[in-house]
Amino acid sequence: MSGRGIVVAIDGPSGSGKSTVSRQVAGRLGLAYLDTGAMYRAATWWCRRREVELDDAAAVAETVRHMPLSMVTDPAGPRVVCDDVDITAAIREADVTAVVSKVATNLEVRAELARLQREIIASESTDPASRSGGAGVVAEGRDITTVVAPDADVRILLVADENARLARRARERHGSADDTAIAATRDEVLRRDADDSTVSAFLTAADGVVTVDSSTLGIEETVAAVLSVITEAAEAVNR
Repeated sequence: MSGRGIVVAIDGPSGSGKSTVSRQVAGRLGLAYLDTGAMYRAATWWCRRREVELDDAAAVAETVRHMPLSMVTDPAGPRVVCDDVDITAAIREADVTAVVSKVATNLEVRAELARLQREIIASESTDPASRSGGAGVVAEGRDITTVVAPDADVRILLVADENARLARRARERHGSADDTAIAATRDEVLRRDADDSTVSAFLTAADGVVTVDSSTLGIEETVAAVLSVITEAAEAVNR
């Protein structure tokens, strides 16, 4: 692609399969994996631990600027560590999920975390001492294809229809996709997308971003589709 390692950026709405697919693609290509959404969850966890009122935008932004965050980018075992505490599981708890949009829609927080995300992407795609050895990274999450890494070698918008996204998140959270489980996840998926869309464009592809629709695809099929996009991009550069 260029003198540096490859950068693959994957965006899309909740439940489209971004995290699972990105991890598998990174693992198969020997790349690092960066879940940028987890960084917003970590920021939320940190602010709550510091007893910062999430409606105080300035206080939240200042707290996040000093957050001692470390992202472990191994696709086989990605972890989030804050203040020497492994919070990988804690940031997925309901109490964080319910309020993460308050932090994720804070524009100063978004600017700070975007800066950190660019640092990680640059390290993984250039530094032989990084986890990928400079081979590159698959980074996924809001704004990744447009704001954080608009110059990524491959930019993909992974989408799925509402029913598919709700069913996937219900199975992930509750082990089934019956009416009760879907109702329990509706707020998490649709409300968060509505909140986040006020500060981030992730529902339609920007120029140069390839759309992959996973509505009727399984994980393996979606991974194959994303790998195909990456292969085509590499071949186009080498022609």
